[in-house]
Amino acid sequence: MSEILGTEPIPFLGMTIILFGLAAAATGQALARNWKPAWQIAPLTLLLAAADRFLHYALFAAPLDSFSGLLAAAAVLGLIMAVAFFHVRARKVVRQYPWLYEPNGPLGWRARQSGRAG
Repeated sequence: MSEILGTEPIPFLGMTIILFGLAAAATGQALARNWKPAWQIAPLTLLLAAADRFLHYALFAAPLDSFSGLLAAAAVLGLIMAVAFFHVRARKVVRQYPWLYEPNGPLGWRARQSGRAG
């Protein structure tokens, strides 16, 4: 497990999932609140994952060049950031255009039916 994560599981849980996960969630929310495009999730995820790898190296003597650790961190952080982004964007669309859209689950919206038989 340590070879895949690039560090021991407890530091990965504490630093990557909790600490950097909160940062990823806040970043995803900020992107959605400012109407930024979804493609910006990818480069920001890689930056957070690189910072996470560096702190694992500096604080826990984990190998800095662990590609699998970088990918594991990027996958977790990207998922957290994407869920936060799409959740906030869906809420924002429904709140800003209530006459056009209604909620469709926690991450989406759909066009509101007019209610007229035609």
